[in-house]
Amino acid sequence: MHQRTDTLPPVQHRTVEVPGGRIHAVEQGTGPLVLLLHGFPETWRSWCHQLPALAAAGFRAVAVDVRGYGRSSKPADVAAYRMTAHVADNVAVVHALGERTATVVGHDWGATIAANTALTEPETFTAVGLLGVPYAPRNGVRPSDVFAMMGGDEEVYVSYFQQPGRAEAEIEPDVRGWLAGCYASLSADTMGPGAVPSCFFVPPGKKMSDRFVRGVRPAWLSEDEFDAMVEEFERTGLTGGLNRYRNADRDWEDLAAWDGAPITQPSLYIGGDRDASTTWLADAIEAFPSTLPGLSANHLLKNCGHWIQQERPEEVNRILVEWLRSLA
Repeated sequence: MHQRTDTLPPVQHRTVEVPGGRIHAVEQGTGPLVLLLHGFPETWRSWCHQLPALAAAGFRAVAVDVRGYGRSSKPADVAAYRMTAHVADNVAVVHALGERTATVVGHDWGATIAANTALTEPETFTAVGLLGVPYAPRNGVRPSDVFAMMGGDEEVYVSYFQQPGRAEAEIEPDVRGWLAGCYASLSADTMGPGAVPSCFFVPPGKKMSDRFVRGVRPAWLSEDEFDAMVEEFERTGLTGGLNRYRNADRDWEDLAAWDGAPITQPSLYIGGDRDASTTWLADAIEAFPSTLPGLSANHLLKNCGHWIQQERPEEVNRILVEWLRSLA
């Protein structure tokens, strides 16, 4: 019989050495290793509901601060945030924890990192779970060209993030206000109408935050939890997270050997029907039979926005636990 979450030992914090410096890892439970990767702009705390649930189900759940966030290393060089560096971090974390294999689960940018980690290191990562952003194999079109076409007369947010210092100049004067607007604009219970939030497009001479939803806090985000996130990002800044976006073309070059390659390990996808990722990348989801031939299940949660594992923790936990148990 599995432990109840209220009888589990508390989470343990540790810092492990990786080729690029250090990674802060937070773990709970014993059993097969499940590595949890957060997205932008978040930290390991985005998995606070999953750590005890996975631990209670008999797994060793480990949520990390991805390179550039929290208590992990924050190299100054933009190129240090290329995808291959994140993959190397994940392999090093598994080995530092004394394990040889793991399941990797990611959300948002963490989903893309998880997918490429499983793609390029299949002997270490034997299964992959993706939340929000589906796997889309590398193709022949340079990402910066795609983003330029998407924006039209305006800039899509990824293009807006490209110039070092530009987004930082918008965010730094009011980290609390920027984070509040970002979280509210992409959460199902507070976002505006439309399949794709307007804040993803920046008019000439404007800021991304000009189109944020203001004055409301999503129901899933407690005041204490929000305060903790704000305190962390006021301390670290957001450059590390933004630098991930600034490597899109570099990743495309680095991953040329995997052009069009499927991920063949057992896989899982969970999306929200009000997450722009499921709208923008609908073609990628439709292509899963060929791109994710090991897909066990494809879940689209009704009336769920971008912050999937926090908006719908009980449902996500149930899906994750059932899938992880099926792998055994």
